[in-house]
Amino acid sequence: MRLSTFVALAAAATALINTPPAAAADAAKDFPTRPVRLIVPNGPGSAVDTLSRIVSNELSEVIGQQIVVDNRGGAAGIIGMEIAKNANPDGYTLITATTAATTIARLLVKNPTYHPVNDYDSVVQFAETLNVLVVNRSLPINSVKDMIAYARSGKTFNMASAGTGSQSHLAGAYLLQAARFKSLHVPYKGGGASSAAVASGESQWSLIPSPAAMRHVQAGRMRAIAHSLPRATPLLPGIPPISDTIPGFDYSGWMGFFVPKGTPKALSDKIRVAVVKTMGAPQVKKGMAFQATEIVIRGANEFRKVVQDSMVKNEKLLKSLGLKATN
Repeated sequence: MRLSTFVALAAAATALINTPPAAAADAAKDFPTRPVRLIVPNGPGSAVDTLSRIVSNELSEVIGQQIVVDNRGGAAGIIGMEIAKNANPDGYTLITATTAATTIARLLVKNPTYHPVNDYDSVVQFAETLNVLVVNRSLPINSVKDMIAYARSGKTFNMASAGTGSQSHLAGAYLLQAARFKSLHVPYKGGGASSAAVASGESQWSLIPSPAAMRHVQAGRMRAIAHSLPRATPLLPGIPPISDTIPGFDYSGWMGFFVPKGTPKALSDKIRVAVVKTMGAPQVKKGMAFQATEIVIRGANEFRKVVQDSMVKNEKLLKSLGLKATN
């Protein structure tokens, strides 16, 4: 690229970012004029990917442009978050922000390369992803009380997770602390492998995100006995909250969209309005309900607070588990 061309492009990008509010609002009127990239820091077929596609398919219709899902899994979400951090802040890159990739993964490395609040702009939260307590169907366990009694009986009772530091690991560890029973943690390489282990009886239980859990439960491969919301939910009729047995228990995840830091506010605002409209579409409501995921809308400031609180809660939990950051 010629130096003069590079300088011109750099100047154009700087002008967009530093556009006065009135001019930025005018520019947002025609936005978007080309496809928008959605970086998903998880692999295809994961729970995060499934929910992201439910939303992005309808969002494409709302904004009149294609949403191109760019799966960037690996390193528990760190790779995708790094790529998203360094993307051009022009409104044409969205990031699916989740509890695990956004706030947990960075706590497990000594020198994290991104900060959930400082390196991105929050746009909107659109979902709360409850965790479902599942057990192998052959076990005589139909409630949390049954599970605690079985665990204390001395029989083999291993907890499967999607890997050390994953949401399923921390959710399960939080349950062990709250219910005061012991279980050997068996980390697998991803949620698919850990779910398969419970279904086959290689491991006996797990506390996993609802999209991953319910497809196995509905297929009869494992039994759901409780969920992590602090209240009953119509999404899981007949399945009580863990808090009915362990008062105060609450460990669910969240999902929303970030944009790279410095994205013009007028564009973020327009995206937020489009996402809110998207979440009201019948097909989106149906898709989220099928995945046992609650639609929860929070604006930029509220969502940022959710992220900050999640960072504090998970850092305390990691310390209590003795998990230390690695290189």
